[in-house]
Amino acid sequence: MAKTPASKTPSAKRSGKAVDKLLPPDLIGADIGGESPQKAGPVPADAEISFSYAETQGEGGDTRQVAGDGIATLTTQQGIPVADDQNSLKQGARGPTLLEDSHFREKIFHFDHERIPERVVHARGYGAHGFFELTDSLSDVSRADIFQRVGERTPAFVRFSTVAGSKGSPDLARDVRGFAVKIYTQEGNWDLVGNNIPVFFIQDAIKFPDLIHSAKPEPDRDFPQAQTAHDNFWDFISLTPESFHMIMWTMSDRAIPRSLRTMEGFGVHTFRLLDAAGKSTFVKFHWKPKQGLQSVVWNEAVKINGADPDFHRRDLWDAINSGDFPEWELGVQLFDDAFADSFDFDVLDATKLIPEELVPIRIVGRLVLDRVVDNFFAETEQVAFCTQNVPPGIDFSNDPLLQGRNFSYLDTQIKRLGSPNFTHIPINAPKCPMAHFQQDGHMAMRNPKGRANYEPNSWGATQGGPRQDPVRGFTSFAEVADGPKQRVRSESFADHYSQARQFFVSQTPIEQKHIGDALVFELSKVERPDIRARTVSHLLHIDATLAATVAHGLGLALPDPAVAAREPITDLPPSDKLSIVKNGPASFKGRKLGILVTDGADAAIFKALIKAVDAEEAVYEVIAPKIAGVTLSDGTTVAAKHKIDGGPSVLFDAVAVLASAEGAALLSLDAAAKGFATDAFAHCKYIGISAEAKPLFAKAGIADDLDEACLPLADAGDAKTFIAACRALRYWPRELKVDLDAEKRTY
Repeated sequence: MAKTPASKTPSAKRSGKAVDKLLPPDLIGADIGGESPQKAGPVPADAEISFSYAETQGEGGDTRQVAGDGIATLTTQQGIPVADDQNSLKQGARGPTLLEDSHFREKIFHFDHERIPERVVHARGYGAHGFFELTDSLSDVSRADIFQRVGERTPAFVRFSTVAGSKGSPDLARDVRGFAVKIYTQEGNWDLVGNNIPVFFIQDAIKFPDLIHSAKPEPDRDFPQAQTAHDNFWDFISLTPESFHMIMWTMSDRAIPRSLRTMEGFGVHTFRLLDAAGKSTFVKFHWKPKQGLQSVVWNEAVKINGADPDFHRRDLWDAINSGDFPEWELGVQLFDDAFADSFDFDVLDATKLIPEELVPIRIVGRLVLDRVVDNFFAETEQVAFCTQNVPPGIDFSNDPLLQGRNFSYLDTQIKRLGSPNFTHIPINAPKCPMAHFQQDGHMAMRNPKGRANYEPNSWGATQGGPRQDPVRGFTSFAEVADGPKQRVRSESFADHYSQARQFFVSQTPIEQKHIGDALVFELSKVERPDIRARTVSHLLHIDATLAATVAHGLGLALPDPAVAAREPITDLPPSDKLSIVKNGPASFKGRKLGILVTDGADAAIFKALIKAVDAEEAVYEVIAPKIAGVTLSDGTTVAAKHKIDGGPSVLFDAVAVLASAEGAALLSLDAAAKGFATDAFAHCKYIGISAEAKPLFAKAGIADDLDEACLPLADAGDAKTFIAACRALRYWPRELKVDLDAEKRTY
C-alpha cells in the first residue's frame, strides 16, 4: 500500500467528549495532558477541535497543550515564548533539520550538559575490543573503504549499555540496550551508534529531553532508579502515541536479554550508501548474534539483579577470557527511492522498521569481540561515540531524530570529557593518518606542526599543512531540499499503531503473555487511574485482547479507544524475525549449567555431565553447601564456585541437582536450596535430577508437578540426553501452570 500524500490526507476531527470518557470528573480540564489538543480549562462538551497532523503531530493522544487561563507560556531560557515544542525546524515537512533552530539547540544543549560526570543516558555500560571482517563486498553500492576488500579485518570497540539507569544501577533492568560500535577504518572512525531494538520512542529529536526526563527518577524524589514503572513515564507515553511501537518492544522480553551476547543490534535510522558517482542507496544496519537470541523472564530478572547486579558484565568478561568470543554478523537492508515511495510507512520515521520479509538482509561482515579492556575508565568510560562519524561512502538521511542526534552527540561528548580534544584520548583516536589545523584547547595532547595554522596558505608542502581532497574526501548526497521553513511533523509519520500491532501478532503466545504481564506490572505502579486508562485506550488499536488483558489485570473498566491520527492497517502480515523464541539458538553452546552437588553424590554421573557439557561447548559452575566444595562417591574432591545461598538458579540457563541421600536430606532443610529448585521450576528451565535428590523437590512442594523438562539423571548415560534437551533453553508450557491469570489469556 502506497503512502497517502500529505496533501490528500484529511484532517481528523474529534469531540471534546472523548476526553471526558477517560478522566474522573474532578480531573476534567485539569492540566494532566488529555487525549485531545488541550487548552487550559474544561473542554466544552460540544466543542469541535480540528488540527491537521502536520500542525499537531497527531490527534491520537495529541501533546499540543496550549497555554492560557492560568497555565504559563513555555519560553526559552532567554524568556522568548515558544510556539511549538513538538517539532524541530525543517526545510519542508520531510526535509533536513535547520541549524538556525535556536530553541532546539538550546533545549538539546541544556539536556546534554545536565549531568556531571556520567553520561546523561547510557551511563551503565560495558565494552570490549575486537575486529570487523568484511565477508561480502559492498563496492557495488558504496565507495566506503571498509566495504571494499573481503577478508580484511578492521579494529573495533563495542560498548553495550542500558539507557535510563545510573552507573550504579543493575544490569537486568527492563530497558533498551545501547549497542554502539566504533570501527577504526582507514578513512576515519565509523561510529554506528545503535540499540538492541530497531525502532525508537519518538520521531523528532526535540522530544528526546522530554522522553528521558520522563523515564529518569522523578525530580522531586529522585526515584525510582532504572525503572519506567512510574507516573511520569507513562504520562508522557500515553500522550505520545508515536511511542507505542517501541512500547511493544520494551514490554517484550527484548528489554531483558539473557546476555549481551544474545541480543541483536540495529542502526535504527535509515542511512545512505554512496558510490563513486554519488549515486545513493538507502540502508538499514543490523547486527545478528551468532549465539542466537535469548532473554530471561521478569521474575528471573528481578532476582538476578539481587543475586548479581553485574550479571551481563560478568558474562561478557568470562566469555571473552575463556576464548568463547562473541560474534555478530553485519547485515544490511538495501533499498531505493522506488521502494521508499511504495512502502506503507515513511523510511525517515525512526518509530518504524522494514520487515525482513519485504527487504531481505544481506550479510556483509562479522564482528568478533576477542579482548577485554585493560582499564575500564580509560577505555569503556572515556569512549566517545558520535553518530555523525561516518567515512566517505556512508551518509545520512533526513530522519529528524538522526539529524538531531548528529548535532547533540558532539556537544555532549565535549561537555562530558571536558574538551573538544577528546579525540586525543587513545580509545577515541583514529588509527589512520590525521592532519588538520585545529589546535590548543583544554587537554591538548598534540598540536599541528609547521608554520601555518590556516588555509589557504602559500607555505608549501613542508610548512603549509594539509589540503582538502575532492576525490577521496567526504561528500554528502546531492539531495534537493525544497519547501518552506516550518515546524511540522510530516503526515507520512502519522500511523502510530500498525507496526505496533504487527510486532505483537508476530510473537508466540508465551511472548504475547509476557508483554501483557509487563504492561500490567508497569501500570500497576502508576498511581493515577486516568494515566492507566489513557494507556489502555491506545492498546485497543494494537490488539483488543491485549487491551482487555491489561485492563483486567489493573481492575480497570475498558475505556474507549484513543482517537487515532491515522487509522491503523490491520492486515500487516506477521514477521517471524520479530520473535525471540522463533530465533533462538540451535544448541546449548555458550550457555551455563548450574550443578548443585552434595558430599557423596554419584561421581560417575557428575563426570558424565561434565563431559556432555564440554562436548556441547557449554560451561558449568558448581554450587555446594560450603564454598570449599564436596567429596564425590569415589573420593574425588570438587571445588565449588558458589555457596548455595550465593548461587541461586537464576544465574544459570539450566540446572542439575546431584545429591547423596544424606546430602538431599540436608538440602531439604535449607531455604536457599528449596528456592534453587522452585525458582528453576517457575522459570521454566530444564532440570536434571538424580534419584537421591528427589526429596528436595518434595520438600520444595513441586515433586508432583515435575514435567517432561525435569529429566532423570539415574546413570551416566542420562547426562548426554539431558544436555541435548537443554538446547531448547525453556519449557514454556510450564508457565501456564504457575501463573494465576494464565488461563484467561486467549491471544
